[in-house]
Amino acid sequence: MLLGYLRRKVGLTGTKYGCGGGACGACTVMLSKYDPLLDSVLHYTVIACLQPICALHGTSVVTVEGIGSTKTKLHPVQERIAKAHGSQCGFCTPGMVMSMYTLLRNKPQPTMEDITEALAGNICRCTGYRPIIDGFKTFCDATDCCQTGDGEQKCCGSNGPSSTNGCKDMSEKLCDMENALPLDPTQDLIFPPELMLMGKSHESHRLYFKGERVKWISVEELDDLLELKAEHPDARLIVGNTTVGPKMVLKDAHHPLIIYAGGISELRTIRWTDQGVTVGAACTLSMLKETLEVAERRLGPERSRVTQALVTTLRCLASKQIRNMATIGGNILSANPKYDLNSILAAAGCTLQVISKDGTREIPLDENFFAGFGKTILKPNEVLQSVHIPLTGPWEFVCAFRQAQRREFAFSMVNAGMKVTLKEGTDGVESLRVFFGGVGPTLIQARHTCKELVGRPWREEQLEDALMLLREEIDLSQGAHGGREAYRETLALSFFFKFYMHVLQELREKDVCISDIPLDHLSALKSFSNEAPQGKHSYQLVAEAQSSKDPVGRPRMHQASYQQATGEAQYYDDIPPVRGELFVSMVTSTKAHAKILSIDASDALATPGVVTFICAADVPGQNRRLWFNNVEELFAEEEVVCVGQIIGAVVAETREQAKRAAGRVRLTYEDLLPVFFTIQEAIEHESFFNPKRKLERGDVDKAFEEVDCILEGEMYMGGQEHFYLETQGVIAVPRPEAGEMELFVASQHAAYTQEVVGTTLGIDANKITCHVKRLGGGFGGKVMKIASLSAIAATAAHKTGRAVRCVLDRSDDMLITSGRHPFLGKYKVGFMKDGTVLAVDMTYYSNGGCTLDESSFIMEKALLHMDNGYRIPHMRGRGLVCRTYLPSYTAFRGFGGPQGLTMIESVLQEVATHCGQPAERVRQLNMYRDEESLTHHGQLFCPSTMLRCWEECLDKAQYHTRRQAIQLFNAHNYWRKRGICAVPLKFGIGFSKGFYNQGAALVNIYKDGSVLVSHGGTEMGQGINTKAIQIASRILKVPMSLVHIKETCTGNVPNAAPSAASFGTDAVGMAVKDACETLMNRLEPVMQKHPNYSWPQLIVEAYCQKISLSATGFFMGAHTNVDWEKGEGNAYYYFTFGACCSEVEIDCLTGDHKNIRTDIVMDVGQSLNPALDIGQTEGGFVQGVGLYTIEELQFSPEGVLMTRGPSQYKVPALSDVPTQLNVHLLPDSHNPHAIYSSKGIGEPPVFFGCTLFFAIKEAIAAARRERGLSDRFPLSSPASAEKIRMACEDHFTKMAPSAQKGPRRPWKINV
Repeated sequence: MLLGYLRRKVGLTGTKYGCGGGACGACTVMLSKYDPLLDSVLHYTVIACLQPICALHGTSVVTVEGIGSTKTKLHPVQERIAKAHGSQCGFCTPGMVMSMYTLLRNKPQPTMEDITEALAGNICRCTGYRPIIDGFKTFCDATDCCQTGDGEQKCCGSNGPSSTNGCKDMSEKLCDMENALPLDPTQDLIFPPELMLMGKSHESHRLYFKGERVKWISVEELDDLLELKAEHPDARLIVGNTTVGPKMVLKDAHHPLIIYAGGISELRTIRWTDQGVTVGAACTLSMLKETLEVAERRLGPERSRVTQALVTTLRCLASKQIRNMATIGGNILSANPKYDLNSILAAAGCTLQVISKDGTREIPLDENFFAGFGKTILKPNEVLQSVHIPLTGPWEFVCAFRQAQRREFAFSMVNAGMKVTLKEGTDGVESLRVFFGGVGPTLIQARHTCKELVGRPWREEQLEDALMLLREEIDLSQGAHGGREAYRETLALSFFFKFYMHVLQELREKDVCISDIPLDHLSALKSFSNEAPQGKHSYQLVAEAQSSKDPVGRPRMHQASYQQATGEAQYYDDIPPVRGELFVSMVTSTKAHAKILSIDASDALATPGVVTFICAADVPGQNRRLWFNNVEELFAEEEVVCVGQIIGAVVAETREQAKRAAGRVRLTYEDLLPVFFTIQEAIEHESFFNPKRKLERGDVDKAFEEVDCILEGEMYMGGQEHFYLETQGVIAVPRPEAGEMELFVASQHAAYTQEVVGTTLGIDANKITCHVKRLGGGFGGKVMKIASLSAIAATAAHKTGRAVRCVLDRSDDMLITSGRHPFLGKYKVGFMKDGTVLAVDMTYYSNGGCTLDESSFIMEKALLHMDNGYRIPHMRGRGLVCRTYLPSYTAFRGFGGPQGLTMIESVLQEVATHCGQPAERVRQLNMYRDEESLTHHGQLFCPSTMLRCWEECLDKAQYHTRRQAIQLFNAHNYWRKRGICAVPLKFGIGFSKGFYNQGAALVNIYKDGSVLVSHGGTEMGQGINTKAIQIASRILKVPMSLVHIKETCTGNVPNAAPSAASFGTDAVGMAVKDACETLMNRLEPVMQKHPNYSWPQLIVEAYCQKISLSATGFFMGAHTNVDWEKGEGNAYYYFTFGACCSEVEIDCLTGDHKNIRTDIVMDVGQSLNPALDIGQTEGGFVQGVGLYTIEELQFSPEGVLMTRGPSQYKVPALSDVPTQLNVHLLPDSHNPHAIYSSKGIGEPPVFFGCTLFFAIKEAIAAARRERGLSDRFPLSSPASAEKIRMACEDHFTKMAPSAQKGPRRPWKINV
């Protein structure tokens, strides 16, 4: 593929590997090609991981390195995303840049809709997208830029006024675009003239390519293609490679002969007639969409109803990059019911033109065309030439529907195409075509339903008959691939109801409607639109007395943002190959609990390129190590305890050879019992890790006797995949002396990696050096697991004597490294009638997986946060970590805090519901208020800033006004409901294990005056390096440009604590400050003696006076600890406070929802860098959006993770961010416990995603009340479309066949 060629052959590493399946956008590049049909050069984005390089003959490839660099000149796109703070970890930035650059090549003044479409296929896990949009919307025409609807404000492109609400010390301005480089299309790269001449030559010939396993033939003539298909009927025919490619890349599907037909003009021709349009099978989906959009305007609404349905679907189908590659023919012939177009094309009555050497034939596109999943009735030698799409008449009505995990860039769970033809001037049905995808292995036509409705009027009395008929035809009660049977059946019925309502509305406009449509039912016809997120942000300006040269407290750019935007920033896998470098691929268990009988690597070792196989027997030191009295194995020796456990590894000359050979290692097992995976099963087996924790305040049992009401219930939260864009990996380089080993590793805790590698090799730590330049995202996932992977790579390097590179592919990364712990909270709450909570008894269960990892610490943090901001006098919390046969769960941003906080919020939500009170009122009633308050674990704190955050949040969000508006909206919209939720936050910062609260740094000043800072923290997008440079700049009184941070290295700063717990800047910043102050104290005599010397002169003079220009700094934080026997202690260094309010709207018929607005007020003390702190707040919140509403890890009943890539596992995309996302940093807040009175911010905002969850729950409750149902109902997190729809119980959910039949073996389990 093109990605491998760019990165490994050419050395252009700016294009990143993120997933290998075309679903993240990290490898976006621009292709340019002369199109003889249009006689012009086309510029378009593609996904390099799926783009065959053999298909690029005559094509120009432009990567991020080609459009600008820090060494020459930045392109305006690169500059603006950096200036707008749109690059945090930076791994996704090159892909973002290339998507925007390509858009500007085609449209120098884009609209916001253009930008949204261009970026929809680019995933960012760090920023929350808003700053990226802020940077790119400056290219818009000013009249199109704003979407806020606030006519009094300046254009959003100006980044707001410099002050807010007339307060001189407050600002909304995070960046200045006034001096940004202008976009000058005349300076764009020209299309290579030789390629232009080649394209215009009209010479056609075959191109042959032969690889190790595959032969490739490119053809440019249709007759030539037919000849080849006659000779090689089993050859794989490709054009876009978006279906075949992922199978080849991810599943090692092998096609000995591939024929490429993308250059055949007859297959790309579009022809219009009065009856419709004939589209060549090789037309890309982008070309189809653009053609139909133009036709829609030309034909008018009545003639273009099919094209309207297709365009609506194409807008959310895949991404712009994929649509630029995928073709209509490929979409049809893939025969995948999740692909949306077939149901629409079939309903429209489209026909297929098929050609072979034997002649042509016309085939109707309907369910009979599909012989099974992935199969059609085409003969092996036949080729799909074109698709004919008919136009509609005035009495033909067409609709398309789809529902996916995510509104854009996701496969549909169910899709439908429906067309009805009515007798002119009446509501009598002449014909009806209804097709569904996603409710069977192939496309399904509701033939019987359609037949029965012909001749009947389109009226309400016929609707019930139609639904009864439909439920008989769409019956998944026997089980179906993908599960969700009842939901999918309900969707089919709901889609038909929407179609019924749509046609009824059309008839009403034609004055034919006989059935009355209740006004509140018209909401069934509304659809959610996707808009780019906009927002307001505010922060307190630095004091006027502060020097203008002092950068602390000012919004400064991420120090590497320009390098990240140009692709120059280096991540571990960007390091050029070491001579003789080998690659390692893991061999993992396919059983959840079994005895290993044998490991046969003979076939793997016989594979070309394989050097060796390693397992436990090859470990020179210890294969087993103790972790808090629990055994951790590097390689499984005798027994496996989860699917995905590492048993061995194959070492080979190339990545592909290692991966292929790893699949050829034969493992023989003997199944063992017990085997279980869920929290509930672990409880039944009493399978728990030690220690079990407990906290208690007051007399809970006595309090329950005195309260007015008692409720009992439970709340389940699913896990979450880290989905850092850069997968885990390491390069282990053995050195020739004394057993030394260097590791270039993606780790948040280099010292721990060093320790584990040393233990594994039996080598002292002083001979092992870990280097960490930066991470492409971490979120806690690169603390523990990377140490084991590094030890395996080091073992391979030790055995072979050669450098070994380990780069997990996305599938293995998700399988092996696991993620956030699923939690179950069981509670009993006692309260008074006014909502005052007096007693809570809560038991937390987490699924720890098969080994302890950090699960006990995570459970402790959950317990320590079970009070949030509430003074509940009698509390009891117990925490048990379940031992199951799943991969061990590990640290994730928040570290148990979100789970612990969510459980108490769920309790208060239920109390409010029971009391008939607004949840906000019950929350406020129970908040801590005393100036000196004690947490439930006895730590003293002052809640005043939390209360200020709460009050400001409600005020800025206009909470009470909007709540009334929501009630009015809900009263007038039966099928749409809105909800709103506000929560406070009290989040502990630092490590409850006090010895981790330390930091170290080394600062060197060179004779030219430049400063090199080394510290123990890891830069992973949070801006720790930028803040360290700001601190050094302040103390040393030098510009930030003179200070450089090269890398994190265990040889410079030993024994560093992990970059985690939102404590990195606190620890590192104080250490850098300490070192710089030491240096300034040394320089003080020189400065007094030579007050007029410049900084470089002072340094030279100090050097000549033999003053040391190198200093270490150390920070020893206050001791924190909890006495778990007594249940008390100062667990945290201090608390970060905040408040958040969110509003959502749900579609009661589909379960889809839209995040309308979120307001956050955050107490970060005196911010070191408001731009970074606001960015962390937004990014953490959007990660919480995923945790609470979208991201679902699915395990099979056998314990196999089924969501092993972004095609199955969806993280928030641009369309999932609230349309209005406002973040305000609380002014006049001080924190004496941290560097310059600042506060840690990385972890707390994740919890704010729960406001969407509870707002959704309120919206569902509104729907249920209207239907006469209880507004107390179970809802587990995440609040997926399925859960929302099935909680909005109605006639359709009850009709679903699967809902009426007994339990069956589930497709997936809630672990």
